Amino acid sequence: MTNSYQELLKQRAALDLQIQQAREREIAEAVAKVRQTVAEYGLTVTDVFPSGRRARGAGNSAASAAKVAPKYRNPATGQTWTGRGKPPRWIQGQDRAAFAI
Repeated sequence: MTNSYQELLKQRAALDLQIQQAREREIAEAVAKVRQTVAEYGLTVTDVFPSGRRARGAGNSAASAAKVAPKYRNPATGQTWTGRGKPPRWIQGQDRAAFAI
């Protein structure tokens, strides 16, 4: 039996609705299970997301909050460099041991 193009579009629309409803139902079930587990064990946000996802959402990542101590200093200007990222011009192509702090 061959379905017409219009019939297939109607079937697809009905399937899309069923997919959406099934997804919403399963998400609600998953959220209920998670809430039950959180309440049962007294979990906090940091217990569930220890990597600092909450802070990142606010634009404050743990990585940007942690400062790295400089490893090199330019004796002429006092500028410092941590040794991470692209090296500044004053240290490029030179022995870094001479600039070590």
